[in-house]
Amino acid sequence: MSNDASQTAETPASAEDLLPTRHTPAQRVQHLLHGNPALSPLIVLIVAVIVFGIFADNFLRPQALSLLVQQVAVVAALAVGQTVIILTAGIDLSIGMAMVLSSLVMVKLNNDHGVPGPIALLIGIGVGLLTGLLNGALVTRLNLPPFIVTLGTFSIFTAVSLLYAAGQTIALGPDAFLVWTGKTISIGSVSITWGVILMLLLYAGVGFALRNTAWGRHLYATGDDREASQLAGIATDRVLLSAYVVAGFTVGIAAWIVCGRVGGADPNAGLNYNLQSITAVVIGGTSLFGGRGLVIGSLIGALIVQVFNSGLALAGVDPNYQVLATGVLVILAVSVDQWIRRVKA
Repeated sequence: MSNDASQTAETPASAEDLLPTRHTPAQRVQHLLHGNPALSPLIVLIVAVIVFGIFADNFLRPQALSLLVQQVAVVAALAVGQTVIILTAGIDLSIGMAMVLSSLVMVKLNNDHGVPGPIALLIGIGVGLLTGLLNGALVTRLNLPPFIVTLGTFSIFTAVSLLYAAGQTIALGPDAFLVWTGKTISIGSVSITWGVILMLLLYAGVGFALRNTAWGRHLYATGDDREASQLAGIATDRVLLSAYVVAGFTVGIAAWIVCGRVGGADPNAGLNYNLQSITAVVIGGTSLFGGRGLVIGSLIGALIVQVFNSGLALAGVDPNYQVLATGVLVILAVSVDQWIRRVKA
């Protein structure tokens, strides 16, 4: 053995190496938020509710809170699919218009062609699955950037929706099966719609799959480091394709919820849902760089946006400040995410 090797083997560890690493308070907060992605948006939500409860009249009344939750149902449902895609380091700019197309198909089949509501619903969900399959195939088979793919399909789905509906809103009767999600149930003094319950079930199902299945672990791994995941034997293209298909399924469910919300289908209803779903996911703590986040955080993010909008409206603030508040929240959320990703052991 050489002298250098002998000296290396016999060199004792320094006292500093043996002591546990000491973290500053900021580093401890950084580690805490890194391990709990939904914690920071939850704190923001609680603080926002308290502040608006103090300064906005009637904000904490059960009727106002019920309306707030009902208003968030569609965006929150879309945010489930958007979360799954963003966890893979992708993005879907077409998800809102895919939902509009799905809702138009199910409503027109039911209203204009006499197709029974449940069958029309299944066909509409099938349309949602096809939109996700199209996006996923373009991303995985042609290796195109998700941003470009979904920007293009956004225009395609918008045009097809307007042509299919001739630019007209289609109304359904109050007893139609497809508007069942808009019917309310009362729990004490609180009223919620069946659409809200359906949205919560969607969160429970996808959240369970992400947390407790091999598919969920592969999804996180692919988003965190695609090349390393491939070397580990994960079929990353298949995982990416499955993410867009799952998002397509959530599109179909969201379409059913929006049918109950508007009493039919509106070809112009989804123009803002694309960005609103992304906003909810980002504010909810899911990293735009993939591999980190919880689906429940997206629900919290959607609630935060709606709390700010409702609270500022009840406080009599100019509506333009609602948009300003949302923009500030997005920038802060991304800044916090960048800081958390620099966590050190």
